[in-house]
Amino acid sequence: MAEVRDIILPTDKIQAHVTNRVGHVIFNNPQRHNAVSLDMWDAVEAAFSALSADQTVRVVVLSGAGGKSFVSGADISKFDSERGSKKAVDHYNARVKIIYDIIENFAKPTIAMINGYCMGGGLNLAACTDFRIISTKSQFAMPAAKLGLGYPFEAVNRLIHAVGLAEAKMLMFTAKTIDANTALRLGFVQEVVPEDELAQRVMDIATMIADNAPLTVAAMKYNALQAVKPNVDRIDLTRCDEMVAACFASDDYKEGRRAFMEKRKPNFAGK
Repeated sequence: MAEVRDIILPTDKIQAHVTNRVGHVIFNNPQRHNAVSLDMWDAVEAAFSALSADQTVRVVVLSGAGGKSFVSGADISKFDSERGSKKAVDHYNARVKIIYDIIENFAKPTIAMINGYCMGGGLNLAACTDFRIISTKSQFAMPAAKLGLGYPFEAVNRLIHAVGLAEAKMLMFTAKTIDANTALRLGFVQEVVPEDELAQRVMDIATMIADNAPLTVAAMKYNALQAVKPNVDRIDLTRCDEMVAACFASDDYKEGRRAFMEKRKPNFAGK
């Protein structure tokens, strides 16, 4: 049986644990379809900080509890207290931007496991991950236009990169809901599987990633993040080259060559 190590967080509405080399962050507010409040975002930051520091973790899976939703967006019941004034809105937006940036730029691969509703801020959260595996019952929407909310540049940019300019405009302007197959067709998600197969499929993919050379995967992710920056002048090509060079200088590169010649599975240590 796999060992499970829990991460202690300030609220039980966010849960986190490590199973083998896979970290898990679970949005646990099923009574509100996993809508997120500020204290939950604070806990998400704490979870990712712990998973970043844990050298045994090689990939992180984000999911929602309850079997009905991934994340349905911000907790509207908290809007008066958390977003009821300009000062409160500015604080909320700045705080959430930090969390989205942490997830989007996280050094280790991230997977969104989506089972059910993925709406608003949940859609933006999913777009921050490296890719998305979903169940057949999943549904997606960006309902900001129905609520009168502003939608920041970074979120718009992520959606454009995920589905293309025209489709992003269609989703944002109409605020319509799309089903799992449409999300797959648009390229927002990478696989659609039956609900009872979702968890195992995600773990299979996470394990495949965890089995690969961590330095190589990290270099690939960093290079990919640099490649999609809207401002070419901000691309750190020096760091890209350094990370690639570190792969070739690593013990893992030697192990990979030996394993190939010996026709066995490599055992990468991330060094």
